[in-house]
Amino acid sequence: GASKGALQVFMKNVALEMAPKVRCNSVNPGMVETNLIRSGQLSEEQLEKDKKNYPLGRYGQPSDIAYAIVYLLSDASSWMTGTALKIDGGMTLA
Repeated sequence: GASKGALQVFMKNVALEMAPKVRCNSVNPGMVETNLIRSGQLSEEQLEKDKKNYPLGRYGQPSDIAYAIVYLLSDASSWMTGTALKIDGGMTLA
């Protein structure tokens, strides 16, 4: 938790110091379906139990995160800086 907090503070400081030259935002994903989560450290039962913590009932797909990054790189987000974009299937709502 401390490292995530430190990254948030760093991102906000960069956003303040570099504006209007550079926009600085962070992407904070929840669990994403990759080979890493299937490495054997957690059983299928544990993974299914964990998915129940997500209001959308599933882990994210790599494309879910990629689309958000495409948005941040596009002109559509030109008035956005200092924002932590949570892409977690609602996990932080619970």
